[in-house]
Amino acid sequence: MKLELLLIALCFSFLNVRFLLSGATDCQNTSTIAYTITVSQSGGANFTTITNALNSIPSDNNQWIKILVNPGTYKEQIAIQKDKGGCIILEGNDRTTTIITFDNHFSTSNSTTFAVDIDNFVARNITFKNSYGIEALDDTKRAQAVALRSYGDKHAFYSCGFVGYQDTLWDYQGRHYFKSCYIEGAVDFIFGNGQSVYKHCSINVTGGGYITAQSRSSTNDNSGFVFRKCHVSGTGHADLGRAYDAFARVIFIDSEFSKVVNPEGWFIWHQNGHESDVTFAEFNCTGPGSDTSKRVPWIKKLDHFTVKQYDTHAFINQDGWISKQPL
Repeated sequence: MKLELLLIALCFSFLNVRFLLSGATDCQNTSTIAYTITVSQSGGANFTTITNALNSIPSDNNQWIKILVNPGTYKEQIAIQKDKGGCIILEGNDRTTTIITFDNHFSTSNSTTFAVDIDNFVARNITFKNSYGIEALDDTKRAQAVALRSYGDKHAFYSCGFVGYQDTLWDYQGRHYFKSCYIEGAVDFIFGNGQSVYKHCSINVTGGGYITAQSRSSTNDNSGFVFRKCHVSGTGHADLGRAYDAFARVIFIDSEFSKVVNPEGWFIWHQNGHESDVTFAEFNCTGPGSDTSKRVPWIKKLDHFTVKQYDTHAFINQDGWISKQPL
């Protein structure tokens, strides 16, 4: 699938421990915004590109700074690197009118349209898109084409869009919160080692493949994808997930599945022999794709007590970081 990720996976467990013990550095101005930068392609703003707006933020930033992006399609490949510090808010007008897009497929890492490698990041009302392969008629031309990479602790995305075909959303590392977002793709289009909650999100399957490919590597690895009150639909057909690593963890709770979900539901992939270690589960889901009578026999059965361990507060928000981020 992704040769470079096989190497990266070796250090995932260590990195999760680092996040757990140290966490992200809090922003100096806590829940207030120090200043706002504006971007508009038509002028009348501080900058005409998002890249230049980001470049204007000093290195090692620790104050909340908002970049307000006017409607438009911004054809840029952007990376917010670790030396930038953190504490950045990217806000568009609406995800249908404010779009960051690129067309690239060289590799998983290098194809990414928008990469976030800092702690403390918020995005609202904006779509991240990798256009490569979306319109292709021949599946053999598909390739890794990442729309967004989220690598850092305390990332939150509100009413955002993530559009691609293969490897759309790289939920790489750290605690992440996705609320009321739209996610589109066909093959492993939500993947990585993030410790994340997806709430009230719409998941659109556009081909044959797998919605998730989660890479939890051990019982000491805190990562996992939790989907709460999400809606899965589309024109394709897919398993809810395949195990990228031996302790992969993906849980759907109170979600609605259309018939795009395959009856078997889940795929062990290269992790044969680890069926008991993988945590793939569905709890109180509805819709024509929620029938579990033909699911793989090794899916986990969760009771109400276990489900509570996967609510937003218990799973990713023990220190209350979500409410501390400024509006």
